[in-house]
Amino acid sequence: MGKPPNLYAFQGADELAAGLRTYVLDAQNSALERHDVFRVGVSGGSLPKVLGKALLEANNGDGKLQFDKWEVFFADERAVPLDHEDSNYRLVKEEILDKIPSELGKPKVYPIDVKYLDDIQEMADQYEQTLVSCFAARDSVRLPMFDLLLLGCGPDGHTCSLFPGSPLLRETDAWVLPISDSPKPPPKRITLSLPVASHGIKIGFVATGGGKKEIMKQIFDTEEGHQLPCGLINSFAQERVSWFVDYPAIEGLSFPARRGSL
Repeated sequence: MGKPPNLYAFQGADELAAGLRTYVLDAQNSALERHDVFRVGVSGGSLPKVLGKALLEANNGDGKLQFDKWEVFFADERAVPLDHEDSNYRLVKEEILDKIPSELGKPKVYPIDVKYLDDIQEMADQYEQTLVSCFAARDSVRLPMFDLLLLGCGPDGHTCSLFPGSPLLRETDAWVLPISDSPKPPPKRITLSLPVASHGIKIGFVATGGGKKEIMKQIFDTEEGHQLPCGLINSFAQERVSWFVDYPAIEGLSFPARRGSL
């Protein structure tokens, strides 16, 4: 057995953003030492706003963000135009990409191909080919290994667009999967598969607010919760996972949290 996931709890939004910034900087610097590029997968929901605050407002952490070395991918995406209000790309663009000071450089970003909005299997296949070209250009790999995956946690324990009880959780070969009947609108999406979402060198979850405390108790304190998508990533990736939460999100939690610092 490996070590359990890391659970970092912070007093408020500013402290959490500072801790998340330190974590992202550390992941960036390690990646640049390894291969001079920083490959990041991000999800949507409330994550981009928190991440934007961490990257562009928080001011601790050694070194600087080198956005010109970043390659940004989407852990899941909705089958909508890129300027649609449900688009994760639009969220990341508005909260982060549009606000990056020019002197820090601009990331290379890989959105979905909107040609395939009406054919989500083809959209998933095309996005998988994008990952193949970036992660396996010189030699074949079984799974792409992101330097950092930044994910959210839904109130039902879903992450990316992997939902509790979904047959997609049993997929072991595909890197990117189509969804036509998401329990949350919009119904048509693509998502990283569970093996890919569990395979990052570092995997960071952000969960904040009292509305998350019941699902956090399930994920960390119960056997049933270990079978939820967030719990499965905890189980598969173990100490490669770090959670960034505020105090209301872990009220009543038995699992030990480190408070206030990395």
